[in-house]
Amino acid sequence: MPELVRPTVEVHESWLEAVGEPGYEPRWADDLQLADMVRPEGFAAYVRRQIDDERDDAPRSRGMVPSTHLWYVDGPLFLGRLSIRHHLTPWLRDYGGHIGYDVRPSARRRGHATAMLQQAMPWTAKLGIDPVLVTCDVDNVASRKVIEAADGVFEDERHGKLRYWVPAS
Repeated sequence: MPELVRPTVEVHESWLEAVGEPGYEPRWADDLQLADMVRPEGFAAYVRRQIDDERDDAPRSRGMVPSTHLWYVDGPLFLGRLSIRHHLTPWLRDYGGHIGYDVRPSARRRGHATAMLQQAMPWTAKLGIDPVLVTCDVDNVASRKVIEAADGVFEDERHGKLRYWVPAS
């Protein structure tokens, strides 16, 4: 059964397959290239950076905040990723929210995003984030349905983003 876990080298091969799928644009540190990720040691370094990003003192790009990164996996199969931002900047309050998520194209339309967001709520509660701000583009009907399935309460629209508050508890 798929579950949210901390990033792990155990899904290296499947992660590489996912990033090779048309329409999937994962995010990673600016100084790492896909060629780095192909090598086991490069991927292991990426995994460590993902985990270390929770620390307040971790190096990060300007405007980025400490985040807990989780991967949605089914055994060795990487299905998607979710990030929980520990606090909001003014930009995140309007555009990004506390949580960002995506599912690899070959695994979409199977309920994974809904399950991911629901499974993230205990993680956010442990971080003291309750309720959780989740946003989506105005025209992203699928993401809107995911947020509403997690009991998201619509607050408003700002700059082309719909803003919802999801209870963590």
